[in-house]
Amino acid sequence: MGHGMAAISDSERDVMKVLWEHGPIAVRELREHLEQSGRKWAHTTVNTLLSRLEQKGCVSCDRTGFAHLFTAAVSRDQLVKQRLTTIANDYCNGTRVPLMLALVDGQSFSETEIQQFRDLLDELESQTVESSEIEETEPKEMRDE
Repeated sequence: MGHGMAAISDSERDVMKVLWEHGPIAVRELREHLEQSGRKWAHTTVNTLLSRLEQKGCVSCDRTGFAHLFTAAVSRDQLVKQRLTTIANDYCNGTRVPLMLALVDGQSFSETEIQQFRDLLDELESQTVESSEIEETEPKEMRDE
């Protein structure tokens, strides 16, 4: 499931949350976890959601046993990145900076989280320096193509 993954609905997202936390899991157990969070869906409804998620490449199913076991085929991070990319494209003309600033502005962060931000910025900065050094070492003719 790459860059072009299909968006998921709120109901599908609720199913994914259970799969991330408890999967691999059978439909019956999945329904029990969904009921605990206020989603009292019929067995057929959960099956339909799982089928849609499987078609989108978000869920895989092991059908070898009596009870089919469903597992998340994509991580929470992959879906978050996809959703944020869509928002950046739809609201910020593809630019990520306004989105990033909106996410962090006015929020409180732990020292660990701040260090994670610093590490990410350092990594991005080193990638930028490396790519500009490559451009400087290429012959001018190659850069003009």
